[in-house]
Amino acid sequence: MTSGISGRRLSTFLLLIPAVFGATYNVVDSFVGPDFLNKFSLQAIADLTHGRVNYVDTATATAQNLTFASADHFVARADSTTVLSASGPGRNSFRLQSNSLYGNGVQIFNINHMPEGCGTWPAVWSYAEPWPTPGEIDIVEGVNNQAPNQAALHTTPGCSMPASRDMTGTPTANDCDTSVNGNTGCTVQFTSSLRSFGPAFNANGGGWFAVERTSTFIKIWFWERSDSNVPVDVRGGNSNVDTDNWGTPIALFPNTSCDIASHFSSHHIIINLTFCGDWAGSVYPGTSGCPSTCVDFVNNNPAAFANAYFDFSFIKVYA
Repeated sequence: MTSGISGRRLSTFLLLIPAVFGATYNVVDSFVGPDFLNKFSLQAIADLTHGRVNYVDTATATAQNLTFASADHFVARADSTTVLSASGPGRNSFRLQSNSLYGNGVQIFNINHMPEGCGTWPAVWSYAEPWPTPGEIDIVEGVNNQAPNQAALHTTPGCSMPASRDMTGTPTANDCDTSVNGNTGCTVQFTSSLRSFGPAFNANGGGWFAVERTSTFIKIWFWERSDSNVPVDVRGGNSNVDTDNWGTPIALFPNTSCDIASHFSSHHIIINLTFCGDWAGSVYPGTSGCPSTCVDFVNNNPAAFANAYFDFSFIKVYA
C-alpha cells in the first residue's frame, strides 16, 4: 500500500493555500543629481518650528551656491559666511519639497553627508497639507549632533503604537497624536551602535535610509555605508526592490491601534535644515555640550556651519 496524497487531492489542497508573494515594488520616480533641482521646489516660508533660520527661494539659493548638483550628487547647504544681526532674519538655509505626492510604496535615500553642528536640526521627512490630517513620517531627524537618529509618526488623534514590536530600535513615545505630549509623536530611537546621525554618520561616508508604507504598517530601515549586508537592490537603487529580503526594520509602526490607511494619505518628501527652534533650541546646551546659547551661537559663528549640508547620491521611489 502506498502513502501520500493523490494528484487530485494534492491539487485541491494547494488551491486552499493562500498565495504568498514577496513585497516587490517597481521604481516610479528617481532623483539623481540635477533631478533634485527639477523635481523639488525651494520654499521661502516661515519656519513652523520657530527656528533661527531664513528659508531662501531658488534665486537666492543659486546666487549663494546653497544648492547645486553634479551628475551623481546633489548638495543643499546653509550659509556659512555671514555673521547675523540679532534683530535681522535667521541663517539662510533650505526647505525642499518634492513637486509630486507619493502614497503607499517604498522610498530609498542614499545620503553621503547630513548637516552637522551645534544648533542644527536637519530632517528628511514626508507630509501633506492640511497638517496633521494626512499624517507625517520622520525618517531622518536629530539635533545638535546628538546621535542616534530618531524616526517618528505624527497624526491626528486615535493613533498609537504598541510598546513591544518586531524591530531593532527602541520606542521612546507611543502616542502619535500631535495634540498631546508637546507633539512628540510616536518615536523610535535607532540602535545606538549604528552611525545613523551627525558626525559619526558623515565620517563613515553616510548610508541608506528606506521607508515602506502600506495600508497596515510603516517600516523604516537603515544601513551604514560600511555594512556588508546592505541589500543589493538598496545599494544599487535598482529598478525594482523586494522588502522581504531586507530583514527586521529599525522602526515598525503597525496598525494594531492605529488605522494607518485613514491617518496617512499621499505625501510630499521634505528635506530641510533649521536651527535652534522648538527642539534644537529647547535642549541646547543641555546634553549637547554646545557653547553659549543656541541663537547667539548660530548668529555669531558662521564658520561652524561649513559642514551643515546634505549630500545625496539618490532618492528612489517605488510603488
